Amino acid sequence: MEPIVAKMTSRKAKLAVRRRTGAAKKPRRSAATAPQVHMKRVYEPALPADGRRLLVDRLWPRGIAKTAIAEWRPDLAPSNELRRWYGHVPARFAEFANRYRTELADKGEAIAALREAARERPLTLLTATREPELSHLQVLRRLIVGRGTAARRPRP
Repeated sequence: MEPIVAKMTSRKAKLAVRRRTGAAKKPRRSAATAPQVHMKRVYEPALPADGRRLLVDRLWPRGIAKTAIAEWRPDLAPSNELRRWYGHVPARFAEFANRYRTELADKGEAIAALREAARERPLTLLTATREPELSHLQVLRRLIVGRGTAARRPRP
């Protein structure tokens, strides 16, 4: 019984030290870590913390060399019609997000692959948009992280 008592005593001692020093508990590592997905303008400098940088725009941004960005996924960007309709009018964002999720409904495999990649190392979604918080990246990020729900495709 002594080993159990010693183990309990050491656990109590660790808790007492934590209380005295104000140290937080160590986070538990889980098998499925949450994906780390960031959003950034393509014109901002690349940082080591960005991890994998992925441009998600239908059009290539002006003034950016093709060699500056390793990956470009125009297939995950909103359609030209949706992009033009939205026009970055903040009042239309909720409807834009619904329509964009509908467009992404058949891209589940690509989104799942990005989710797995973001669990391994940080993923930074890039756009040329001036306001990434009111862009398609916000919707795509929520889908990759798993907080957004993909719209179901209508039945024929």
